[in-house]
Amino acid sequence: MKKSIILLYGIVAYFVFLIAFLYAIGFVGNIIVPKSIDTGAETTMYFSVFINVILLSVFALQHSIMARPKFKEWFNSIFSQAMERSTYILLSSLALILIYWQWQPITTIVWETENTILSSIITGIFFLGWLIVLLSTFMINHLELFGLAQIFDNLKNKQTPNPKFQTNYLYKLVRHPLMLGFLIAFWATPTMTVGHLLFALITTIYIFVAVKYLEEKDLKKVIGKKYETYQKEVPMIIPFTKNKR
Repeated sequence: MKKSIILLYGIVAYFVFLIAFLYAIGFVGNIIVPKSIDTGAETTMYFSVFINVILLSVFALQHSIMARPKFKEWFNSIFSQAMERSTYILLSSLALILIYWQWQPITTIVWETENTILSSIITGIFFLGWLIVLLSTFMINHLELFGLAQIFDNLKNKQTPNPKFQTNYLYKLVRHPLMLGFLIAFWATPTMTVGHLLFALITTIYIFVAVKYLEEKDLKKVIGKKYETYQKEVPMIIPFTKNKR
């Protein structure tokens, strides 16, 4: 019964993630979804900035704290280890949903592309960014990344092995192609509003800080010399950069 509950929990967490991920495309791109980054009732700019910074900070704190090895050790000492990744995915998705729900639009235009062809090209780049995000998850281990491998192994009384260090496809171009995809998607827009710019700036700063000072340190501790060599040979996020660290 316990294993069946964990299985159901992991599947629910994955579907919540899918909903949050698909909504993110519409939210950032101002397409289809009922509430996007530039829609909804506007308030004063100071209030909007304050609320939006808090929302993004909640996501950043949850995302960073729960990804640290010490938190994982604490979690696994109380709950089943098979639930750890699913819980991380579920709470990350709920933090995103909170952003979608409470985001305060600031629709003052920073730049706008009036040329139809150029606008279509930028929109294509936007979707390319999301495609890179999705493909990057399959270039390592999609099921393991989102907790499904762990809950399926638990159902079969198996211990999921530690993730293998892989440098497939885009991972030979940059060390964090998933983050590159997010950056492309967040910045590629024909119409940039102040609210969208705030979102893009804060998420960009968070991505670089979290990757360089948190995730990369953890990876070096776990993988060791092999990852240090990888750092020297492959840029962190921006392809073809000379300063690869």
